[in-house]
Amino acid sequence: MRKISITAMILLLISMFSLAACSSSGSSENKAAGDGGNSDTKGTTTLRFATWDSGEALKIQQDIAKKFEEKNPGVKVQVEAYGDGFDQKLAASFGAKNPPDVMYMWNFPAYVESLEPLDQYIKGDPEMDLNDYYQGLFNYSSLNGKIYGMPAGFTTRVVYYNKDLFDQAKIPYPKDGWTWDDFKQIAKKLSDPSKKQYGFGVVPEPDTYDLQGLIWSNGGSYISDDGKKINGYMNSPETIEAISVLSDMLKDKSAVLVGGKNQQSGDDIFKAGKIAMWESGVWPLEGFKQAKINFGTVEVPSFGSKPAKGVIASSAVSIAKDSKHKDLAYKFVKFYSSPEAIKMRTADLPVRISVVKEMKMEQDPNLSPFYKMLERSDNTPAFLLNKNWNEINRNLSAAINAVMLGQDAKKLLNTAAEDSERYLK
Repeated sequence: MRKISITAMILLLISMFSLAACSSSGSSENKAAGDGGNSDTKGTTTLRFATWDSGEALKIQQDIAKKFEEKNPGVKVQVEAYGDGFDQKLAASFGAKNPPDVMYMWNFPAYVESLEPLDQYIKGDPEMDLNDYYQGLFNYSSLNGKIYGMPAGFTTRVVYYNKDLFDQAKIPYPKDGWTWDDFKQIAKKLSDPSKKQYGFGVVPEPDTYDLQGLIWSNGGSYISDDGKKINGYMNSPETIEAISVLSDMLKDKSAVLVGGKNQQSGDDIFKAGKIAMWESGVWPLEGFKQAKINFGTVEVPSFGSKPAKGVIASSAVSIAKDSKHKDLAYKFVKFYSSPEAIKMRTADLPVRISVVKEMKMEQDPNLSPFYKMLERSDNTPAFLLNKNWNEINRNLSAAINAVMLGQDAKKLLNTAAEDSERYLK
């Protein structure tokens, strides 16, 4: 599962001449690049699969590949670990017309012209039951009414809270259905600047992607649903109010900036018991368990009677349009989407309803809020609505970063909206 970072999109326009550098990691990768994944002299068909995973997560990918090989004699799945250089290497391989057959995918607008639509395969496959998937995930892997990736993993965002700090202050634990007014009152009670203890942590340069759930919860948005209007959306009263919640908490010292330059991360400060609440995805959960933090999770707050909304960080598996083995590639995608493979991927939250019910994950008090927020995550992210979102986002990000430093939200978002209008033409 990959956390979406909008700024990473800037790196995608890489020259095809960088392919040589990308292929220097090992002779097996160079060999695949040379023969285009065709059958070797022993009659084995090589299927290339690119992933951004590393460490234990990469080992799981390799184990899934071995399972597929066992079920498909004569097939060799070559797992290509691109790591942190995933986007650059993938862009270079597409530019050279020699991409992996199957790859992890998140940034569909950037790659859609190079991906194979999966609808024709799925419709002809009675074993592929799309109703067993959480439907909101297809908002993130579909464009123009076509499916370009099968959901592989996801996380929504929840609020982690330190039970010990709540107990010490004799404050009841938060419950689903709480509001931002509740949140702010609790954060204030749990803050003691003299002890460098605060109710909540805010990053100084928040990812605009992650903030969308907060803004949608207040009825706001960065851009219109058709992707053609910014003025009246990015700078709407609802959007301004939502962003101001965080900056106002920083001003009254019920929240503190964390994770900036030369600062500890919010995860580490939460572990140290210096912030009582922390909003994040599933990524730090196991680390908190290993650190023996007495914590709980809860849905994000709502703005009064308005329903709380969530945003998804998702991954999918896609097929390259230039693959020479599309049928086999789909077979691998299908296996990767099977309950068997999903259960192997312990770092992912399962994307199939039947698997979640079988593993009783919705009954786990720390995991249940993630799935509840998934039901609330039916909005489409801004980067999927406008092809020029990279440029628009630079203006938006600069404005929000300045708001976190105490500058006027209304003025900054008005300017950001005005400066972004030219990218709509």
